[in-house]
Amino acid sequence: MSDRTSQVERNTLETQITVSINLDGSGQSQFDTGVPFLEHMLDQIARHGLFDISVIASGDLHIDAHHTVEDIGITLGQAFLQALGDKKGIHRYGHAYVPLDEALSRVVIDFSGRPGLTYNVEFKRARIGDFDVDLLLEFFRGFINHAGVTLHIDNLRGLNAHHIAETIFKAFGRALRMAATPDQRMSGILPSTKGAL
Repeated sequence: MSDRTSQVERNTLETQITVSINLDGSGQSQFDTGVPFLEHMLDQIARHGLFDISVIASGDLHIDAHHTVEDIGITLGQAFLQALGDKKGIHRYGHAYVPLDEALSRVVIDFSGRPGLTYNVEFKRARIGDFDVDLLLEFFRGFINHAGVTLHIDNLRGLNAHHIAETIFKAFGRALRMAATPDQRMSGILPSTKGAL
């Protein structure tokens, strides 16, 4: 399989973002976004997905973190799509259950070429530190729309908002890794009866 890396830049009047990824990495990460809690969540994707990820972002944080978080999701989605290339030989589907103390989440993903998001998550509070939990949905919306994936996220139980968020991102990283991993039996084959993903 060819080199599965990418670097994507996204520059708007609201944000300037550069994302680099290596799908066949070792979980190394570098973040400079001005949004510490999001960086903690992105680190879960890198470590549990075994992806090398760098995200450098500058945004209008004097307003709030909405544009920065959403646009990082968009740019990361674009980077995954680019790094996967023609998608030949990948597993395509991935899933993971991850617990953290009382919290348990399930994530299922399909590199289908069709954006779709089902997000069943209820937080017991609106903020984790100074981070607005509503922005997690915006992150995943940005990702799926630009990676072209179908994504189901279900928090099955949990009380602590930080634990809930962390189980979601750990499961997301592991499901991504499963779906993006080359399948030796599918070498050179597109995993679709349609002939396109």
